Amino acid sequence: MLMLSSIILNFQISTDRFMTAKTDTTNAISPKRNEDFSEWYQQVVKAADLAENSPVRGSMVIKPWGYAIWERVQKELDRRIRETGHENVYFPLFIPLHFFEKEAAHVEGFAKECAVVTHHRLEEKEGKLVPGGLLEEPLIVRPTSETIIGEAFSRWVSSYRDLPLLVNQWANVVRWEMRPRLFLRTTEFLWQEGHTAHASMQEAREEALKMLGEYQQLMEGCLSIPVIKGEKSPGEKFPGAEKTFTLEAMMQDGKALQSCTSHDLGQNFARASSIRFSNPKGELEYAYTTSWGLTTRVIGGLIMCHADDDGLRLPPFVAPHQMVLLPVTPSVEAQQVVWPVVEKLAAELRKLMFRGEPVRVFVDRRDRRGGEKNWEWIKKGVPLRIEVGPRDMATGSVVLMRRDQPASKKYVLSQELLLSQVEMLLEEIQTRYYVEARNYQRERTRTDIRTREELKQFFQESAKASQGFVLAKWCGDAETEKMLEDGVTIRCIPEQQSHTQGRCVLTGRPATLDVIFAKSY
Repeated sequence: MLMLSSIILNFQISTDRFMTAKTDTTNAISPKRNEDFSEWYQQVVKAADLAENSPVRGSMVIKPWGYAIWERVQKELDRRIRETGHENVYFPLFIPLHFFEKEAAHVEGFAKECAVVTHHRLEEKEGKLVPGGLLEEPLIVRPTSETIIGEAFSRWVSSYRDLPLLVNQWANVVRWEMRPRLFLRTTEFLWQEGHTAHASMQEAREEALKMLGEYQQLMEGCLSIPVIKGEKSPGEKFPGAEKTFTLEAMMQDGKALQSCTSHDLGQNFARASSIRFSNPKGELEYAYTTSWGLTTRVIGGLIMCHADDDGLRLPPFVAPHQMVLLPVTPSVEAQQVVWPVVEKLAAELRKLMFRGEPVRVFVDRRDRRGGEKNWEWIKKGVPLRIEVGPRDMATGSVVLMRRDQPASKKYVLSQELLLSQVEMLLEEIQTRYYVEARNYQRERTRTDIRTREELKQFFQESAKASQGFVLAKWCGDAETEKMLEDGVTIRCIPEQQSHTQGRCVLTGRPATLDVIFAKSY
């Protein structure tokens, strides 16, 4: 596939063609990533107009651009979920307290995060509204739905002929976060959660791994985020699960982001909820269940994986607008001439396809300065920006700007060449973001750390700079996880193992398991 730069290199123009208020030595986002990554993240969210904090502590308002990105993720994932045989359902937001009491490990794991409703009425007293009617039983605001869906499954399943039972719901979730951060950790967030019941342990395990594979294709193929597929250690697995499988991604500060999880619940929740079926021999058995989910934290992952010091950079697949046309109209007379040409070009571009869908094109006709509009779309991460003005019309050309290249880099090309290269350009940007992130992950994964002291020293020394992953041996003893300090955890046991003999980095004991150590969000 030809690179655009090789096609139109001779047509590159200088930045004085498109004046802005910025110079080449400054950036749209302050502070930069390498100065204060946490604050940089917040400023990217603000600059891209993705979300804002709500009046309720820990909750967020997802603004149109942020929600449009989530809709792109939702559309693609929902298609994959349906194609794998699952049906969408919806369960109540409120869950009776005694449902949680059925599964002890589950209760222990979520107790500190639960929001609890105790009253059902407001009354006026001394000029103020106060809770009135006390509920007979407290209600838990949904932190996850295994218990209430399990109760339904116990009624829906009676025979092996009812299995497998495959459902999914798109919903909101409430978990009382102590240190909220937009998209990454909020008291309320959006997600999907799949729940299934099966006749055998093998079938349930295959289901959990199959859906993890679907998530991996979404993350890498659509969001351009490289992930490490693996199994959670005992100390990190989902409360009540037999096994938890995960996708771990490296962010630009070297920390890990758990992108999604898929749980093999064994018969634990089936026993707690009495999900039983009659097998072909007429014997009653407990079903084997799974659950798996992905949340709006993937938008936080997009930011921390791809954004730069000028703002968001969106892979074309999830970009609400893949191309923005910027008419250059210095006068009313110019508007009358340029706008019809721009609208005609937009119509032609919308006839083009990218990955099975029409190219998403937006014409920015707002009465604002050209430089202001240009930088707004840079900060929002739109893959391609196209400028058309009177001088361009005279030559039948346009000015092209790519988000994956410096803001000062521009190309002049014919409309015909643009139309012929759009699909290639979008695919090139999509791939470039993935390759950049994958190379970064590989470069910042240490494989030479052998002792606990070396492990501790690495994470202490990297505290002020970009951290990274450590791939090292672990003996598999759950008790040894408690030896980890300063926020370092075992992120996963990678699916791809070397199967070599070594020494546990924590204890020095013989070990064969390769695991990823990292700090995380």
